[in-house]
Amino acid sequence: MKNFIEEVTWRGMLHDVMPGTEEHLMEQMRVAYVGIDPTADSLHIGHLVGVMLLKHFQLSGHKPLALVGGATGMIGDPSGKSNERNLLDEATLRHNQEAIKGQLSRFLDFTSDAANAAELVNNYDWMKNFSFLEFIRDVGKHITVNYMMAKDSVKKRLSSEAAEGMSFTEFTYQLVQGYDFLHLYRDKSCTLQMGGSDQWGNITTGTELVRRIAGGKAYALTCPLITKADGTKFGKSEGGNIWLDAARTSPYKFYQYWLNTSDVDAEKYIKIFTFLSKAEIEELTEKHREAPHLRLLQKRLAEEITVMVHSKEDLENAIKASGILFGNATADDLKQLDEATFLEVFDGVPQAEIAKSEIEVGINIVAVLNEKTGFLKSNGEARRALTANSISVNREKVTEEFVLSTKDLINNQFVLLQSGKKNYFVIRVK
Repeated sequence: MKNFIEEVTWRGMLHDVMPGTEEHLMEQMRVAYVGIDPTADSLHIGHLVGVMLLKHFQLSGHKPLALVGGATGMIGDPSGKSNERNLLDEATLRHNQEAIKGQLSRFLDFTSDAANAAELVNNYDWMKNFSFLEFIRDVGKHITVNYMMAKDSVKKRLSSEAAEGMSFTEFTYQLVQGYDFLHLYRDKSCTLQMGGSDQWGNITTGTELVRRIAGGKAYALTCPLITKADGTKFGKSEGGNIWLDAARTSPYKFYQYWLNTSDVDAEKYIKIFTFLSKAEIEELTEKHREAPHLRLLQKRLAEEITVMVHSKEDLENAIKASGILFGNATADDLKQLDEATFLEVFDGVPQAEIAKSEIEVGINIVAVLNEKTGFLKSNGEARRALTANSISVNREKVTEEFVLSTKDLINNQFVLLQSGKKNYFVIRVK
């Protein structure tokens, strides 16, 4: 049995843990769960720490449960929130659950015959037939209002600084989550719940229910909430969440997010979001500190996590796409980019449209640079740039005799112009 607590401690993934947890886990194979609210049909990278905890738990010889909160997702967890969230219907929750399971299966082994194979459970399955009267009689009577009011998640929402109060629905959230732990304790022999540090209050309510109703002993473990050194929110870009679903966040943008991590954050993230050994990480960190301009940590972090979430092929395409702007990419490299990736690589680059019929006839490069696009201010400036050999079409240098035609189209619809090293312009052919 591998020491799970030791592993997550050196990786910086341990915030708080109930006394006796380490000894409990070293005795035999144990069962633990992490809850995920299925508010979307994809996980985002904010969920990854909990998923990595489950994976390390499984690698340590224990059995992980991923709990999709179909019931709790209908309520909304007040922890860390200032407003009540929108409630979802059952059909949406079921769709989201299936999509999430597909993503989790890239990390957790659900299919093997091993005793510690992962399982996906949904608390809606055991909460849907629970009547309100049964719940307040069988669960609510065991936890006092004083106990519930003492939780930070409740106190913050009821403080004078809160913009709005807290509904009874949200107030009962910790009881519903606590009952999940009790149910899994009884049904799956689950003795540990893990989650973010903002979940400590909800998790310990569960351990209390296990103690008071089942007369058992259960444990709690939380990981730190991931932050960025510059104070901005982890897992967010200008476009919103960084999702695991390629249709929501492309592998290129996903790769770029990790590649653009600061040195301080990269040292922290490579321990949390990869399965590299302590020795490998220490050696890599040492090399990075000797030559930080090479960004060895960021590159390795981005590579490992992109392959883990997407695939080796997606990583290679993302690296290729990154090289378009910053490396020695060729026309062939450009032509291999799909439309979505091409537009993402050149997001923010000035664009102009030219009718396909004009391209079919052929347009002289001077007219392309000035009259047709306005990329350069005059024909004279265009000719001087061409004479100076500083104009490229699709990464290939051209002269004043060049004529733009359909053979130059990328994906049958784009042309990339470049003046010097850093000035780009995209032609869209309609």
